[in-house]
Amino acid sequence: MRLAELITAIVIALFSLYLMWESGEGPSWDPNAVRFANIGINVNNEGPGSGFWPFWLSLIMLICSVLVGFNWYRKTTPQSRSTEKYLDYFGLRIFALVGGGLIVFLLLIGVVGFYGAIPLFLIYYIYFIGRHPLWLTLMIAIAVPVFSFFFFDISMRIVLPKGLLEPLFIPLYDIFL
Repeated sequence: MRLAELITAIVIALFSLYLMWESGEGPSWDPNAVRFANIGINVNNEGPGSGFWPFWLSLIMLICSVLVGFNWYRKTTPQSRSTEKYLDYFGLRIFALVGGGLIVFLLLIGVVGFYGAIPLFLIYYIYFIGRHPLWLTLMIAIAVPVFSFFFFDISMRIVLPKGLLEPLFIPLYDIFL
């Protein structure tokens, strides 16, 4: 368990650094622009660019992973003192169920789109794995795609993949756009 905590902190730190680097590589039409203009360091005073949130959230994630590594070094958490096996049979089974569900979810996005795959994954995860009541599962499985549609497609104008369900969204675009 101790080694797993250290490896996880290192992997998350490296991933954070990668995301921080990538967030500064947005579209730039000005050859004299600063590389990190997208993260809020903008020479034209136009406001933060497209990489603003990814950069700062990745920086917070990097700081947290450094703190996890520091706690590991000082052995201040139960995990950093543990000599137990990293994954027992139950943990491995749950990992396989959730990981398999995520892979199926990603494959379903290409078929039924984001708004069709999200409720299916939420029903699988909340009802079948989490064993929560059906009414709660359906409430969340309906609310999340509806909120996501209004947030991304309508307010942010970020069109998410629709797959075979695209004809259902044409009347909604006529109403809201």
